[in-house]
Amino acid sequence: MKISNNHLKATFNVRGAEITSLTHNATGREYIWQARTKYWGRHAPVLFPFVGKLKKDQYRHEGKTYEMGQHGFARDLDFEIVEHTSDQIIFQLDADSNTLKKYPFKFELRIIYQLEGHSLRTTYEVKNKGKQVMYFSIGGHPAFDCPLNPEEFRSDYWLEFDQQETLFTHRLDGGLFTGKKEAIELDGQRLHITDHLFDKDALVFKQLNSTRVSLSSLSQKWLTFHFEGFPYLGIWSKSQESPFVCIEPWYGLADYGNHSGELSAKEGIRKLEASAIFSCHYTMEIH
Repeated sequence: MKISNNHLKATFNVRGAEITSLTHNATGREYIWQARTKYWGRHAPVLFPFVGKLKKDQYRHEGKTYEMGQHGFARDLDFEIVEHTSDQIIFQLDADSNTLKKYPFKFELRIIYQLEGHSLRTTYEVKNKGKQVMYFSIGGHPAFDCPLNPEEFRSDYWLEFDQQETLFTHRLDGGLFTGKKEAIELDGQRLHITDHLFDKDALVFKQLNSTRVSLSSLSQKWLTFHFEGFPYLGIWSKSQESPFVCIEPWYGLADYGNHSGELSAKEGIRKLEASAIFSCHYTMEIH
């Protein structure tokens, strides 16, 4: 499935409603990581109904224990296409007997991709179709080629925040937060993507001043990522050699190592009343 306009073309997979390609019409340049399994075999998975890892891959709700893998199940399920025009596509995933075994809430998840000029806007809509309060998290995990210029190295690139920041990452151990924070050095408003930046796993930021971050290199600014409204931002790459970087806006977090396991007490969890709809969006602007 694809959508296009005068500037960009995007393609998608019904599995996970995942974007698999975003190219510039004039240059033919690909921006989305092409899931080379040597490094990381995904493009841009949606994280739902949880972001990150659960302690012991379990959680409790109303006295019952449920099993759930990292980042939830949506990324591995087939979505239905409910609308498809030249420049927009809407995917939908509904709760069924299989999801209810792992996640006891009746939901409707829509992922809307819309091309607007030189930008691709991704919207998440979560509807609570049950009669009880629903608890969930949701987030994006888009990966971008880095370097985008084959004559450069990943270490020639940086992320530039649109506001002044004093950065502290919240450290993970085995996918769970330790409760420790570590200062991350900036060059002005630039976070340089050094070879060792991800040696201790992802960088996770809370309460940023910025609502957008740009990926640039010695040759040019390549893209700007807009994430206004998201309370958390992750930055990640698999290893020192992995030629990609993920910019991840989140409504939700992994568990802490000392978490009780109770779903309603999970930091960052969203609470959605019966019949209510939650909506958020982020935008990839190509330069």
